[in-house]
Formats: sequence, C-alpha cells, structure tokens
Amino acid sequence: MSMKKYLFVLVILVAFCVTATAQNKKQSPLAQPLPHKVTDLDLIDLYGEASTLPMWGKKNLLIFYVDPDKARQNHEFTVEMEENKRAAGDNIYGFGIVNMKDSWYPVPDNVIRAICRKRTEKNGATIITDPKRIVAEKWGLGDCNNYFIIMIVTKEGELVYCHKGEFSEEEKEHFYKFVDKYR
Repeated sequence: MSMKKYLFVLVILVAFCVTATAQNKKQSPLAQPLPHKVTDLDLIDLYGEASTLPMWGKKNLLIFYVDPDKARQNHEFTVEMEENKRAAGDNIYGFGIVNMKDSWYPVPDNVIRAICRKRTEKNGATIITDPKRIVAEKWGLGDCNNYFIIMIVTKEGELVYCHKGEFSEEEKEHFYKFVDKYR
C-alpha cells in the first residue's frame, strides 16, 4: 500500500472514530430499555440525613438527576418549564437529585449540599443527593457522568421517560407532549 493510500485510510478511520464518539456522547444509552419498573431509593437529604424519594407512589415524579459539573446544561429549558408551567400539575411532583459520585469537584459532599441548600432557600425546590450513584445503578440508567438527566417515573413505579444531556427544540416539544399524560 502506498503512503498516500495509507494516510487517506488513516484520516478516514480517525474521522469515523471522532464522529462515532461525538454521537455516542450526545446521549448515552440506558442499561435497560423504557419503560421499566424502578423502586424507591434510600438517598441523602441536604442536611446529610437519610431520605427516600418524595411523593413516591402518590404522584408521578419529574426528576432532574444532575451531575454538578453540568448543573447549567439545561438551564434555559428548566427556567422555561418553571415559567410556562407546562410540566406542572396536580398529578406530578418535580424535584432534583444531585449525582455527587460523578462530580469532579474537589470539595466535600457537605459543601455541595450547603450550596444546594442556599439555592433551595431562594426557590423552594426540593433537592436530595445521591453520593454513591445509586439512582443510576439501581434504575439501569447507564453512564450518567457529565449529564443533566430528566426522567418521569409514574406513581406505579415505572420509569417511562429519560433524556440525557442538552435538549434540542424538537426534543423539548416531544417532552412537553409526553409529560402532558402525567400532569
């Protein structure tokens, strides 16, 4: 094989690998297909105390499972949701879970909890923490590192929606149509 052909094949191979890696990072696949049953979990509240998932079995849950490194990944979308109330309703309860295990921040968990407490004092949101990646492992979410994840769990305990990463405009509209059934 001539040197030119070798370099051409090498360039094509590298381009293919880079493209495949970028596409795979957009949204990591789930370890289990949707929908599937999930269970209530023992996590930690913002004061370091044991906590289970709020409103488990009483309401459908809209869960924001966030790697602290990517807390702003869907900021505009979450602000939009709060303002237009298209994801709010009597049958759904929204809250956040901080995926602390996947954070690269070189600070103790109690510092991250203190930062979250200050935020919840301002906006009244409910946030709990997952210091051991329990949600990802027990619910079959696959890789959750560097993702802002939005999930819907029915009051019957079925994970019916899971989106990892940034939302496109088309994905936002799909989400709004999907969440309507559970509000």
